Amino acid sequence: MPPLNAARGGWALTVLLLAAGCASAWRVAPERARDLVQAGAVLIDVRSPEEFAAGHLEGAKNIPVGELAQRLAEVGPLDASVVVYCRSGLRSGRAAKLLAEHGYRQVADLGPIGAWPARSR
Repeated sequence: MPPLNAARGGWALTVLLLAAGCASAWRVAPERARDLVQAGAVLIDVRSPEEFAAGHLEGAKNIPVGELAQRLAEVGPLDASVVVYCRSGLRSGRAAKLLAEHGYRQVADLGPIGAWPARSR
């Protein structure tokens, strides 16, 4: 069997991470997430209400990932641009996947709240 090259090995790792829910196919660079929000994207914090109350990004809506499927109307129309985030990136990855499964076509996963560019917090 030939050895894996870096590209094939990287792809395999990505597939494994996605399957485990550890990464998101929709993950975007923090600066891109900020630009999307500045252009009108809906910013959704998928953490618990307690985490949200302790601190959140300006303008974010709090829809915990466990409630997201029941609260899709609060996200907006299927063609809405959406940016999701959480504490570590795990829940936001789940939220991005769920939104895509429900027909949202413009979903971006910031990942952890700490990734948000400091100059615009």
